[in-house]
Amino acid sequence: MLLATMFCYLFFYTGRQTFGFAIPGIEQELGISKSTLGWSSAVLLWTYAIGQSINGSLGDRFGGRRLMSLGAVLSCGLNWMVSFGTGFASLTIPWAFNGYAQSMGWAPGSRVLSSWWPQSARGKVYGAYVFAAGSSSVLAFATSTLILEFDLNWRWIFRLPVLLLLIGGVVYYVVVRDCPEELGFPPLPNDHEPESGESSTTLPTAGEMGVGELGGDEVTAGETDEVGPGESSWQRYRSVLRNPRFLIASLSIGFQSMARYGLLIWVPVHFLGEDWKNSDTKWMTLALPVGMALGAIASGWLSDRVFHSNRSRVIGLFLLLAAACSLAMYFLPRDHWLGVPMLLLTGFFAYGPQSAFWALCPDLLGRERAGTGTGVMNTFAYVFAGLGEPLIGWIIESNGQTSLVFGVVAAACLIGAVISPFIRR
Repeated sequence: MLLATMFCYLFFYTGRQTFGFAIPGIEQELGISKSTLGWSSAVLLWTYAIGQSINGSLGDRFGGRRLMSLGAVLSCGLNWMVSFGTGFASLTIPWAFNGYAQSMGWAPGSRVLSSWWPQSARGKVYGAYVFAAGSSSVLAFATSTLILEFDLNWRWIFRLPVLLLLIGGVVYYVVVRDCPEELGFPPLPNDHEPESGESSTTLPTAGEMGVGELGGDEVTAGETDEVGPGESSWQRYRSVLRNPRFLIASLSIGFQSMARYGLLIWVPVHFLGEDWKNSDTKWMTLALPVGMALGAIASGWLSDRVFHSNRSRVIGLFLLLAAACSLAMYFLPRDHWLGVPMLLLTGFFAYGPQSAFWALCPDLLGRERAGTGTGVMNTFAYVFAGLGEPLIGWIIESNGQTSLVFGVVAAACLIGAVISPFIRR
């Protein structure tokens, strides 16, 4: 189930993270400015956020298998529609619907994984899942760069890579099942019930044990309502939105996502330069998603093994280091030899906290609310990411310096790091 979910999500970003490579071609052919195209990117991120708030709960209610597969197929078709765009509206409207289709992937897939894995392994499992997402960025960047290398125009960026997504969605529907019971296995015990061989000692309540005394970021008894098997969608949303530690985590991931998408969309623009068809530095962009993929799996392992499920410490540490690396990138010339290792480290630390953030959803809310929690958290993430896109586009266009993206990224990472310790207070 883990490998199949990773396989499907490996192709998802070919449907939404290729936009930055198309920006120079769109600007040249259609005469649309960078700041205006920043709004096109923002619209996708906001419809993705709206979809996350809906599809996370639908994943809890109906299972993630159908939603993830449907989203992959729809996204492929909508990317093809974008490729025929001739102006701002004909590009942006199908791109907006594509954001909703893309939102059918992450939270429903997370719900499937939370049904198959216990809390003690979630850091590693979500690390592997986020590693697949980071690898998807590598694939999106590599296929887009190859299209430019073969001198195909920007429209093929929306046509060829997404064919892989179509294959992934079909395979996922055939292979995956939503929970162990569907294949005749017994269900996992509840997160806070003792597993076989464990002591049945009752957890102290929040009043008996302060949140700050916990070794990790897991929920304490009494912090959230007990999950019933017949809990309605409204009850799940209410419980999720009443959890203050979860809301702080969602605010922190908002700034982390602003940094992440600032890198993913505008770093290609920075390295492609003005002569984007003949750029000598375009392959340097691959260092970013490679670093992101490695950071995701490393932070998941660290949060389980080194920090004993204390996700907030991993989040704060990685974001501080991301801010430092991004500032270094700001001062480096575009073709400097240190650009590749420093960009890799920027991606490593900026994207790494993702696996810790997603593991917090079942940790803080319980497995039965994992899909709803993931959807709500991702809503915060993409609302903030969408706010950053036109802002970065305007800053670059106003100052004529594409390197300013790294200054904005550093500031967002620093804010996210400052917020993160409050997740467990």
